[in-house]
Amino acid sequence: MRYMLLIYDNEKAREGMSQEEMAAHIDTWMKYTDAFQKSGKMLAGEALQLTPSATTIRLEHDRTLMTDGPFAETKEQLGGYFIMDANDLDEAIEWAAKMPHVSTGGSVEVRPVREIPNQ
Repeated sequence: MRYMLLIYDNEKAREGMSQEEMAAHIDTWMKYTDAFQKSGKMLAGEALQLTPSATTIRLEHDRTLMTDGPFAETKEQLGGYFIMDANDLDEAIEWAAKMPHVSTGGSVEVRPVREIPNQ
């Protein structure tokens, strides 16, 4: 079954990092991603630009409304995702729990991908 692992973390927590700390942070993620890819379970994954680059779209009375940034004001922001092929929810949770940011307060939403049959 396919699962989407949505990566949430506090963007502001990285603002004060030195170049060395940022390099170590990135290296940790690269090692995690490499292990995930080598496992054969990772199908796709991307990091997202920071939330100030986002645009939220809504439709109100047949009029398109655009808002800069994400819709919700939260302490954690969606920073990226992975799509994986897991045997079950337990395996998806196992990979989510290994993500480097989880140990420092970040979170991962694990959600099954809805399989829609071809018509």
